[in-house]
Amino acid sequence: MKFFVDTANLEDIREAAGMGVLDGVTTNPSLVKAEGNVDFHERVLEICQTVDGDVSAEVTATEFDGMMEEAHTLAQIHDNVVVKIPLIKDGIKALRALDEEGIKTNCTLCFSPTQALLAAKAGADYISPFIGRIDDISSDGMGLIEEIVQIYDNYGFETEILAASIRHPTHVKRAALAGADVATMPFSVLTNLLEHPLTDRGLERFLADWEDYKEARDETPATTTA
Repeated sequence: MKFFVDTANLEDIREAAGMGVLDGVTTNPSLVKAEGNVDFHERVLEICQTVDGDVSAEVTATEFDGMMEEAHTLAQIHDNVVVKIPLIKDGIKALRALDEEGIKTNCTLCFSPTQALLAAKAGADYISPFIGRIDDISSDGMGLIEEIVQIYDNYGFETEILAASIRHPTHVKRAALAGADVATMPFSVLTNLLEHPLTDRGLERFLADWEDYKEARDETPATTTA
């Protein structure tokens, strides 16, 4: 499974990349807005220069011509840019047109298996089911991942399933078990994957034993030979 971070924060991206497990980044205008007074296109370029992998950047237009214009602008920023397209009628048209031009796409805001099927048929490189938002309305976000995996396997679609709107490590685990290709998550969730109380307890015990061992060695008189 690939790990992406869902952010526009360069510090978090650098730290995640430094762990050696980061495969890409997803971002959007809302995440850039949270960073304050920064230029969206400049921040996308900075992200691409920071991480060696796909960087999804989202269009804001909702009609075909506007999506295509924005997509061309985004694609020119860096070779690693993947254009995020919303899963609406004109979005499906844009996915097909961009696929024919060789521009990589991530179809976002997916909430049903039939939407995912349309996106794959249109040539999307990634599909982004929002599992956390589905859970928020008391539905089954992970069930959606499982259904998309089965449909794509049935017909040999090459579209990668990118589990999005991840809220906690259990989402990551279940998405991996279901066969999602990618999990994109906040940096805080990525670091939470490391946490376990038994790891902390074991490390504390090992370090305490090591200190006891060193103290005992220091207190043992040195022996000399005649």
